[in-house]
Amino acid sequence: MPATSMNSLRENYNAVVVGSSGGIGQALCQALVSDTRANVVQGVDRTTFPHFELGDENSIVAIANALRQRVETIDLLIVATGILRIGDAIPEKSLAALDGQHMMELLRINTVGPALILKHFSPLVSKKSKAIIALLSARVGSIGDNRLGGWLSYRTSKAALNQIVKTASIEFARTHPQCLCVALHPGTVDTKLSRPFAANHLRSDPAVAAASLLNVIDQLTADRTGTFVDYNGYPIEW
Repeated sequence: MPATSMNSLRENYNAVVVGSSGGIGQALCQALVSDTRANVVQGVDRTTFPHFELGDENSIVAIANALRQRVETIDLLIVATGILRIGDAIPEKSLAALDGQHMMELLRINTVGPALILKHFSPLVSKKSKAIIALLSARVGSIGDNRLGGWLSYRTSKAALNQIVKTASIEFARTHPQCLCVALHPGTVDTKLSRPFAANHLRSDPAVAAASLLNVIDQLTADRTGTFVDYNGYPIEW
């Protein structure tokens, strides 16, 4: 894959990747570090100091405060977090398999956590030049594209995340006029999350997926804010 270069952002841009210990998040960080136009590339995960826990708002506040000491503004914010299951639980194949506690935990991590990231990190997002906020979603979060059923908890958590992206994009249009906020579907990538359920349908390895996603992000134009797009830049219905 060619070297990554985020040409649509200002020279010496600052990037933050939340979920940088995951397969895709780690690959995104590595690709951005290789970009000679980047200034600071900061990964955020459970090994970050201060301690970071996506389900703990206080830790999110602490990370945001720490970032203020390192960067004046964030030009690129990618939220690459997410879980498909907890422990030995598997995605539900029917309503009869639904477990309320499992569903609430997926919502806490896949939906509430990213919303709190937007709440506390957005004051750092640049208001003077183009900025991009991209949150990794999943095609199965599309209501219009749901033709198979099943996976109720995961689908619901990602559909709710999509609504957060759409709503936040409207607010950012007022507060951050040059900021784009989008939901991205990375495809079925060979990661710890996807591997147990899609061994024969894996699209790419994390490095290839990261390059595709960054290419899509770099080509986003103002009219794409508040949209849901895949790794090729094609729109996905909500």
